[in-house]
Amino acid sequence: QVQVVESGGGLVQDGGSLRLDCTASGTGFSVNTFEWYRQSPGKARELVARLSSGGSTNYGDFVKGRFTISRDNAQNTVYLQMNKLKPEDTAVYLCNVDVNRWGYLETYWGQGTQVTVSA
Repeated sequence: QVQVVESGGGLVQDGGSLRLDCTASGTGFSVNTFEWYRQSPGKARELVARLSSGGSTNYGDFVKGRFTISRDNAQNTVYLQMNKLKPEDTAVYLCNVDVNRWGYLETYWGQGTQVTVSA
C-alpha cells in the first residue's frame, strides 16, 4: 500500500495565495505521475495540474498561469503553488499518485484538503 497525504488547504481572501503539499509514503514504489484534482459541490471532478516523472506538466484551462506544480523526488512530494486565487477556486483539492509498485502500475488518492477563497 501507498499512503497519500495532502496538506496546506485553508481560507484565503480573493487574490491570495496558498501552497498545497502532497506526500506519498510506503515501500517498494516509485512515482510516475502526480496529479491535483479539485471537486466542488454539484460539479464534476476536474484536473488542476499534472506532473510526470519526466518533468512535463499539464494544467486545467482555468489555471491560466496562476498555479505551478513542482515535485521533490527524494521526498515523493508534490507541491501546488496557487496564486491570484478566486472565489471560484473554492473546492476540495485531491492528490492522485500513479506509481510503479513491485512491477505493477497502481493509483492512489489522498483524502483531500479544503481550499476556500472568500470574496
